[in-house]
Amino acid sequence: MANLLWLQGGACSGNTMSFLNAEEPSACDLVTDFGINILWHPSLGVELGTNLQQLLKDCISGKIKLDIFVFEGTVVKAPNGTGAWNRFAGRAMKDWVSDLSKVADFVVAIGDCATWGGIPAMAPNPSESDGLQFLKRNHGGFLGKEFKGKAGLPVINIPGCPAHPDWVTQILVAVATGRAGDLSLDEFQRPKTFFQSFTQTGCTRNMHFAYKVSTTQFGQRNGCLFYDLGCRGPMTHSPCNRILWNRQSSKTRAGMPCLGCTEPEFPFHDLAPGTVFKTQTVMGMPKEMPKGVEPLAYVKYSGAAKLAAPKWAEEDMFVV
Repeated sequence: MANLLWLQGGACSGNTMSFLNAEEPSACDLVTDFGINILWHPSLGVELGTNLQQLLKDCISGKIKLDIFVFEGTVVKAPNGTGAWNRFAGRAMKDWVSDLSKVADFVVAIGDCATWGGIPAMAPNPSESDGLQFLKRNHGGFLGKEFKGKAGLPVINIPGCPAHPDWVTQILVAVATGRAGDLSLDEFQRPKTFFQSFTQTGCTRNMHFAYKVSTTQFGQRNGCLFYDLGCRGPMTHSPCNRILWNRQSSKTRAGMPCLGCTEPEFPFHDLAPGTVFKTQTVMGMPKEMPKGVEPLAYVKYSGAAKLAAPKWAEEDMFVV
């Protein structure tokens, strides 16, 4: 039996809503099939007031063993480092996070806010929000770059806005069943099982990307969303086109560009106003190339690809 405690800081509850819609496995499966004991969760916990305070204190003292500490949302440090803007159970949430992280075997950050700071940490960041172990690409965050849980791993980051529910439950199962050692993490501490490939992997528009056949309208069935609508699929690590949302679709399959929500820079506030859904170019070339593509090779390839595009690649360009 693995004890799991889930707290929420500066967040919109989107990752909680995602988690509660998990299917493989579901939130119920975690309890009935995989031996996870949910000590408390913002939407599932029954303890209130002094009972909740005592539960948290018992985890910190070691009276109740804390195997997995899950945190959703940013660590709010405002004003002036006190954390008073986000109080919970009688004290600043940041103080609970600090104390619970020290005693947990594993610490798991769910969603962009907990992993990189997300939207609340956008400049000028009045809430002084921080991710658990990163602030955007800066390693350190609230817990510091040297932090490791008692089991020896740093914070396990599951980014996304929100994170896909099955990413969350499958990683929690791996941790709870003693297979955390199999979780190879990338440089941003994301499990490679889910975040090694790019969002473009499995995209149904890859043939249009190859032939440089672009769409300029949301919802069109055919055409690549990268060339004109700013799709970040070729630069974003996620399995959104391999593990579909609701077992049905993904942004690109529905005709919407990927926003890159699993990357530390999300929501890319350095873009000029009104250009979120527009490819940034320099002298007609994309400002940011797909990963692994050399600019000169891209120039040669794109011209040849467009000339070679078959007629069928441009057919059926209707809005669904």
